[in-house]
Amino acid sequence: MSVTPQTSAIIKPTKGNVTVQDVMLYIPNLIGYFRVLTAVLSFICMKNRPISTLILYGISGFLDAFDGYAARKYNQGTRYGTVLDMVTDRCATTSLTCFLCVIYPDFCLLWQLLVSLDLASHYIHMYAMMSSGSASHKNVDESQSKILSLYYTNRTVLFVVCLVNELFYVAIYLHYFDFFWLGTVLVFLSAPIWFFKQFANVIQLRAAALILATMDAKDKSSKEN
Repeated sequence: MSVTPQTSAIIKPTKGNVTVQDVMLYIPNLIGYFRVLTAVLSFICMKNRPISTLILYGISGFLDAFDGYAARKYNQGTRYGTVLDMVTDRCATTSLTCFLCVIYPDFCLLWQLLVSLDLASHYIHMYAMMSSGSASHKNVDESQSKILSLYYTNRTVLFVVCLVNELFYVAIYLHYFDFFWLGTVLVFLSAPIWFFKQFANVIQLRAAALILATMDAKDKSSKEN
């Protein structure tokens, strides 16, 4: 992939051009940076300050809804912002799950499998969608999967599932510190949607793998004919 045109734009920007610095400072990306900051601060507090962790981690997760809104409102949707958003989500969830390995070592294998499923399904899905020419990894139609189509195209469903999925992990974390309502009770209340999210990850992984394999089969067939 050539980067010459973009490099030229950086060196000699002309009037009306959007520069790299402009993109980096788009409103949704600024929200994204603040999400990263609050997530990192929550990691620092995670060992012995559960309330601070809850607040900071909650802010990082809650702002996930606002960067997308800002991107649509101000027409500032970018590939960089999309990747920043997804990577922040994955890193935050993975880091919290890593700490669950520390406080619940007997379930370490389970946490490892869940992190692997989460990262693999999202990475392969994004790669498959972009390789097939889709402008966004959220452009999933029903021909691929009705579940994934509902999950990605309905913003309410996407927000609720992602939110409750995070609440499940946070609740397990808080249960360790003897929080009853925000810990033990919330674990059971959020478990059904958490299970759905893991099921959706499996479906996403399978659908993305089929997309890539289908593209490979077509390429191989065209070369051999």
